[in-house]
Amino acid sequence: MTVQELPGSGASSSYRPTPPPAWRPRTDAAPLLPDPEPYRVLGTPAAEKLDPELMRRCYAELVRGRRYNAQATALTRQGRLAVYPSTVGQEACEIAAAMVLEEQDWLFPSYRDTLAAVARGLDPVQALTLLRGDWHTGYDPREYRIAPLCTPLATQLPHAVGLAHAARLRGDDVVALAMIGDGGTSEGDFHEALNFAAVWQAPVVFLVQNNGFAISVPLAKQTAAPTLAHKAVGYGMPGRLVDGNDVAAVHEVLAEAVHRARTGGGPTLVEAVTYRMEAHTNADDATRYRVDDEVEAWRAHDPVELLERELTARGILDQDGVQAAKDAAETMAAALRERMNADPVLNPMDLFEHVFAEQTGRLREQAAMLRAELDAEADTEAEAGA
Repeated sequence: MTVQELPGSGASSSYRPTPPPAWRPRTDAAPLLPDPEPYRVLGTPAAEKLDPELMRRCYAELVRGRRYNAQATALTRQGRLAVYPSTVGQEACEIAAAMVLEEQDWLFPSYRDTLAAVARGLDPVQALTLLRGDWHTGYDPREYRIAPLCTPLATQLPHAVGLAHAARLRGDDVVALAMIGDGGTSEGDFHEALNFAAVWQAPVVFLVQNNGFAISVPLAKQTAAPTLAHKAVGYGMPGRLVDGNDVAAVHEVLAEAVHRARTGGGPTLVEAVTYRMEAHTNADDATRYRVDDEVEAWRAHDPVELLERELTARGILDQDGVQAAKDAAETMAAALRERMNADPVLNPMDLFEHVFAEQTGRLREQAAMLRAELDAEADTEAEAGA
């Protein structure tokens, strides 16, 4: 049926080709739009207002984060990790995300965000347990307020919204910060999470680390949007665009978004423009889809060097401070290396401990069978050694 065939659609009808005057946008879009260029602090007049103590702490965390990435990558090459998704070049996003949260808040990381978890206080060995293949999660999420590292793309985002919404309903002072890569924004979970968060005005912050590639797929083949931050407008939340290698800028933007969420302002989508300096994982050959000149251009915008140059030029950081940060990072790396080089003690019976709250009869039978086999094997070894 066409418009002309609708009842009352004759020449004298009141049919309007446009919505009636009562229609109006739910939200003024202008305040939600991101800036045309990524927000920056380092190298701009805004850097004059840097908090020296905060920046020295950021620098120490960045140096430690870079060393953590290097050590984890080395452990992968040595066979101590099954896989490691490096965040070299993205440390500013990882560190800032952890630092802006209060103790009671929750971090929802993706598989690439082990550094953010470590910066929030998680033991580096526990952070790498999943990537080692020992356990799905090597830590108690409730103890650290860090959700399990999420390997499926974007599925942690609806979880973050649900937790944040529940906390608000209970009157708890909790903000959830969910991290995702540019590739994850193409998943349905991303859109569902943003829609629910905006409708419920949930206290949640979405941090998109736009590192240029979803494995080998460049951003231009994923979306035609002006920026990923522009996607926020369609859901009725603010979108912020920030230089993801400028730790001062990322910290400021995320801190504002967290404060907005905590004080009832609802969610914010933050796009941090950064770059993945290394391959997607140790199983990836990045030379097949990007050129060296592109990588080298981003090396000149290294987050560690950017901050070091700014702080030393302003007299906030001296060579003793630089060396102290490096020494602390080496101490962390040595401890991580030593502990990861020890073979884990695995108990096969753990297979049955965390399947159901109460074991089923069938599961008890299987556990008994395995226990009998292990006991028989132990007896055989004992007899052979006698």
